Amino acid sequence: MKHTVAIVADRIGWEERRLIDAAPALGLRVEWVNDESLCLGRPGPSSLAGYAAVLVRSRSYTRGGLVATLAEAAGLTTINSAAAVHACENKLSLRSLLRTADVPVPDFRLVLSRRDFEKALTELPPPVVLKPVFGGMGKRVTLLRHADTAQSVYDYVEDLGHGFEQACLVEPYLDAGSSLRCFVVGRELVAVAEFQSAGGDWRSNAAVGNRNRAVEHDPEVQKIVDGVVNELGEGIYGIDLFRTPGGHVVNEVNHAPAFRAVSSATGVDVAAAICRYVREVAG
Repeated sequence: MKHTVAIVADRIGWEERRLIDAAPALGLRVEWVNDESLCLGRPGPSSLAGYAAVLVRSRSYTRGGLVATLAEAAGLTTINSAAAVHACENKLSLRSLLRTADVPVPDFRLVLSRRDFEKALTELPPPVVLKPVFGGMGKRVTLLRHADTAQSVYDYVEDLGHGFEQACLVEPYLDAGSSLRCFVVGRELVAVAEFQSAGGDWRSNAAVGNRNRAVEHDPEVQKIVDGVVNELGEGIYGIDLFRTPGGHVVNEVNHAPAFRAVSSATGVDVAAAICRYVREVAG
C-alpha cells in the first residue's frame, strides 16, 4: 500500500520531479501542493489533511517556515520541522545555536546600523563578506575587499525599505575558492561534493554555477555534520562548509536543498534516499 506524501513548494523543479518519479518504486505516492494555495490556519481539518507526511520544499524560507508551523500544529508529520526551517532561515540564529553547541562557524558581527558596520570593519578588517541575515542562494552576498568602497556599498543597505532586509552579518572572507556541500537525509550523510568557484564569480555556491566533484569520507566533516543534526533534529539538509587553516566551519544550512549538482558529482541517487526516509517517517 502506498503512502501519499505532499511536496509543498512554489513550483516543480528538477528535484521535485525526480522525487515524484522515484516515489512509486519505493512505496510512495508524491503529489505537488502549491504553497500559494493552502490558506492554512482555520480550525478543524487542515487543507493538507489526508497526507501521510508533508515534505516542505518551498524555496522561500519564510513560506517554508510558516507552512511547517501550521502543518505541525495540525498534527501532520512535517519534514523538515518548523524549528529547523526557522533556524536555517536566520543566519544569526543558526550561527548562535551552533556556536553554543561547539559546532565551528565563521567569526561574525551583527550589523543593524552604519555605526555597527563601521565598528565591525575595525574588528574584522577587509576583505570581509557582507551578507543578509535572512536569505539564501548567494543573493545579496557581497565581497568587500577595500575599506574605501565598503561605505558606498552600505549605502545600498540603508536604502532597503524594511528592517529585516537591513539586518546583515559581516564575516571574514575565507578565500578557500571552494566549499563542501554535505547532503544529509535523516541523520545520514549520503553525499559530499566540493563546489569550486568558476566563471569569475568568487562565490562557490551551487546556485550561482560552479565546478564540482565528489569528496571522500572525512571524519572531521562527519563530526561537524553530526553536530548540526544534533541541534536541528533529523531532516533533509544541505550543509555548506568552508575549509579554514583551523578546520572546516559551517557557512550555511539549507532547509530545502537542491541536489542536482550533488547527484551529478557523486553518482548518489539522492531522490531515492529521500523517498526511503520519507516512507520510514510516514510509517
